[in-house]
Amino acid sequence: MEFPVDDSSEDLDELAGRLRRGDQEALAVLFARYRDRLWRMIDFRMDHRLTGRVDPDDVLQEAYLATADRMKGFDGNGSTPPFVWLRRMVLQTLTDLHRRHLGAQMRSAGREVVMEGCRYPQSTSASMAALFVAHLTSPSQAAVRAETLDRVEEAVAGMDPLDREVLALRHFEELDNCEVAQVLGIQQKAASIRYVRALKRLKTVLAQMPDLFGGDGDV
Repeated sequence: MEFPVDDSSEDLDELAGRLRRGDQEALAVLFARYRDRLWRMIDFRMDHRLTGRVDPDDVLQEAYLATADRMKGFDGNGSTPPFVWLRRMVLQTLTDLHRRHLGAQMRSAGREVVMEGCRYPQSTSASMAALFVAHLTSPSQAAVRAETLDRVEEAVAGMDPLDREVLALRHFEELDNCEVAQVLGIQQKAASIRYVRALKRLKTVLAQMPDLFGGDGDV
């Protein structure tokens, strides 16, 4: 399934209004408009154990079909921006795929974090850790990569769940502060404070791993 190229200059408010009225064409235009951002979210959130079975394009296609059947769920009072709603729908599809493919492994305690009615897979911690150590590519570095990955993942998983999500949304999904607040259902000021605090805490933790980051904790 190919999404149309979004060459529309149509105003977002008008597209949102059409979406609330169940306009399938508006849904297709919005999916095309936000495709790259949604793809990036899937690529970041997907459990590494699904590699080879499912790719982000598969998730996008399944999410689009599921969303087309649930358009009545779009916020009728206009308080939820289309991107935030579409991201929620795609995340739910990804969560369902995790359960479908990983089964009981996803039902163990602590595998998911519930926030604002959505379940965020703990694979977020693993994805963040993998990105932090992605620069370890030489043979000598590869020898300690697995151990380092475990250490970083443990540090990330030990963060407050909301702080970790704010960091993931801002630093890896590249959402702006307003979108983070909307996704998590908190005030923009609170989202900003959380992000600064989470970044500071993470840098403190990573600074304790001088063999990985040279002692400066840069992220």
